Amino acid sequence: MSDDSKPESSRTPALDAGEFGVETEPGSLRLERVLPGPMERVWAYLTESDKRALWLAPGAMELRVGGSVDMKFRHSELSRDPTLPKDQKNCEVSGKVTRCDPPRLLSYTWNDGSGDRSEVTFELSPRGSNVLLVLTHRRLDDRAHLVGVATGWHTHVGILLDRLNDREPRPFWQTKLQMEAEYQKRLAK
Repeated sequence: MSDDSKPESSRTPALDAGEFGVETEPGSLRLERVLPGPMERVWAYLTESDKRALWLAPGAMELRVGGSVDMKFRHSELSRDPTLPKDQKNCEVSGKVTRCDPPRLLSYTWNDGSGDRSEVTFELSPRGSNVLLVLTHRRLDDRAHLVGVATGWHTHVGILLDRLNDREPRPFWQTKLQMEAEYQKRLAK
């Protein structure tokens, strides 16, 4: 079956090289996307639990420096993806807000239980009626962590783009597996 004959919700969109995250320095990943605006709408999808649950993870987030961040990932609920890995498990991430300037900047530490605390930053800027999202994830301790984070953010931000465009979200697990193989090559050392 060709990709074009599959239902839209089971297709993984074609990608160009500019859509991939890049390692900007050892242990840091940067991913950019132009999203449909306005900025306040994108900000709501970053910060409001019910909207964040549609593309990333629900959970409490105190929007002030020092505020807590607690997210509960339920990847199988993000799309209608029949591909479910046998080792799939839910996870939780906690952290503290390190910078917050609504609706332009949000940074928080990212503790996924591995013992290391990395930091993720979302920067939003207007691009006409659209919004440029620059996502930077820093302090990633090794190549495996970098590849995993790149794969995850690429997949999650793709679902955010689908949601903001009022489209059926791309299949989470199918996309994640495809992106993992691609980032293994792109971030090779």
